[in-house]
Amino acid sequence: MDYEKLLEKMIKEQIQNRGVNNKTVIQAIRNVPRHEFVREKDMDYAYDDCPIPIGYGQTISQPYIVAYMTDELEVKQGMKVLEIGTGSGYQAAILSKMGAKVYSIERIKEIHNFAMNNLKKMNIVNVNLRIGDGTIGWQEEAPFDRIIITGAVPSVPSELEKQINKNDGIIIAPVGKEIFQRIYKVKYDKGVRKIEEKIGCIFVSIYGKYGFKEN
Repeated sequence: MDYEKLLEKMIKEQIQNRGVNNKTVIQAIRNVPRHEFVREKDMDYAYDDCPIPIGYGQTISQPYIVAYMTDELEVKQGMKVLEIGTGSGYQAAILSKMGAKVYSIERIKEIHNFAMNNLKKMNIVNVNLRIGDGTIGWQEEAPFDRIIITGAVPSVPSELEKQINKNDGIIIAPVGKEIFQRIYKVKYDKGVRKIEEKIGCIFVSIYGKYGFKEN
């Protein structure tokens, strides 16, 4: 497979043609070979216009959704970014390529290990990983300039709002029921909190103290 050609096709048709043209985001996506973040048996499908299972009920998100959420996050060089739901490590890798210092929490040990191995083989070193309940955040590293939740939550976790920079912080999260969500953008400006509802989406659920409850 010509992965480089598939990557460029993905960027043009799935991302730029749908309105995401932030040059920094596009370049970061270009610098992260997506096929390195899926299981070996799924590599040929890595650049398809859909999420791909990575095991244990988890997925690597659709390329457009990754690009869209990254664009809305408004990341700048040197920012501290907290990611809830490491998954394959793909989103963390893109954030790292944008110059962010990334802290990422994953609940499932096997998925955490998958991400750690993926990031290691790509020589990405500015991502810190932890196993645990992402909905309670990473208090000892707070405050964060940006927080991105890469799974569905019933509401933006209050504990994470305590850990965001209240001067100009941004939280991006898929909020709603387990079957359908909408991307929420919570933006702080000198202590003033504003919520914008964005596009509809479908994510796997985030379980935890401030997430969905497991049956």
